[in-house]
Amino acid sequence: MGAAAVAEPDRAARARKLLEGPILLTLLALAAPNFAVMITQTAASFAESYYVGLLGTEALAGAALVFPLFMLMQMMSAGGMGGGIASAVARAVGAGRLADAEALALHAVVIALVFGGTFTIAALLGGPALYRAMGGGGATLDAALAYSNTIFLGATLLWLLNSLANVLRGSGNMVLPAQVLGTGGVGVILLAPLLMFGLGPVPGLGIAGAAVALVCFHGAGSAVMVASLIRGNGLVRLTLTHPLRWRHFAEILRVGMFGVAGTLVSNLAVATATGLVGLHGAAALAGYGLGARMEYLQIPIAFSFGSALVAMVGMNVGAGKRRRALLAAWAGSLAVAAVTAVIGIATALFPQQWLALFSGDAAVIAAGARYFAIVGPAYAFFGLGMALYFAAQGTGRMGWPLAAGVIRLAVVASAGWFSAHVLDLGLAGTYAVIAVALVVFGAVNALPWLLRLLDPAWTGVPPAAAQKTAR
Repeated sequence: MGAAAVAEPDRAARARKLLEGPILLTLLALAAPNFAVMITQTAASFAESYYVGLLGTEALAGAALVFPLFMLMQMMSAGGMGGGIASAVARAVGAGRLADAEALALHAVVIALVFGGTFTIAALLGGPALYRAMGGGGATLDAALAYSNTIFLGATLLWLLNSLANVLRGSGNMVLPAQVLGTGGVGVILLAPLLMFGLGPVPGLGIAGAAVALVCFHGAGSAVMVASLIRGNGLVRLTLTHPLRWRHFAEILRVGMFGVAGTLVSNLAVATATGLVGLHGAAALAGYGLGARMEYLQIPIAFSFGSALVAMVGMNVGAGKRRRALLAAWAGSLAVAAVTAVIGIATALFPQQWLALFSGDAAVIAAGARYFAIVGPAYAFFGLGMALYFAAQGTGRMGWPLAAGVIRLAVVASAGWFSAHVLDLGLAGTYAVIAVALVVFGAVNALPWLLRLLDPAWTGVPPAAAQKTAR
């Protein structure tokens, strides 16, 4: 009784903050815990790349082959379907449908179990052919399979972790997911080298040890999240008392499936680029893998604001406050674009500081440095597009973000093939195509939000007043 009495005012205060608080300050407050997690997970990714680099160029190249598929799953569960979960919960809370918000939590668990199992089966059966098609062979392919088979056996745990985290984020609770994910990132940094290289009675598992460390983190994090939600520590409680209903699945899936499709298309673009780079050998593939890892690290930056945007835009759309949702979308996306622009320019100017951490191979460093010089300046558009993608999830309308991903893939596949096989522009030509595709991705995602600036339904400015102002 006492806990429930405290929880209801907390719930109301948190929702009111998203609906009425200062837009940029509220976004920064919501994003801060996620940003802290981003720093931790970035450190974990850096550490893993460093550890794998100690195993040699073939291990680095093998990890580069698996990385797009792993990030596909990560992005689908956290930002694709996860965004659909957060959006559905946020809109339900904003509209005052609190019982529906709790029912959505149970439906999110069911979705996580189904998608996690599907990823396990697909990766185990189709992984070898995929990695060969991307240019893997010999020791590189062996390393890729050792890493891939281990990590995808635990796919359901990652899906469950990210789905429950998005239930909490959708209700405006960013702190608990940040605590769990941040602590897990530190755990991976400490556990991975022990499992990879061994110590005392602990045998060294090589590159598979890095995957085992991640699976352990996903399992422990899921357990903590489930226990907390069942106890009612979150603003949305997880219970088994709600019957499974299609309308709740549909509320998540109508946004989440667009997000899944968009994530699939985005990662197909990276996989296609990886295949084109693979034409130039293992050193080029390893160098590009380090560069692409930095590209992927823009996504946690976008996600730190993006998860806040899903909640804030979703709640305000649910409450009928479209103008506030529009202002929040632009405030958050421009902030992300500014941060990713700084990172892109810094890596273009000082590539050695990043690449030398993971490899001493001159050919690998040269390939990575060329990538940063050409693609780094386009990171601002990638960050803008990703942030607006999350804002679109809050509205429940995902057609434009999916179109942006499809166009990006089309540019990489068609222009990349033409550059490599007709014009024979080499590695620099492939990188130029990747950069153009990122610019197009950002521009297409921005277009509907630019049009909404002229739409009275979103700005709250009557057409006659808008014309008078224009004159």
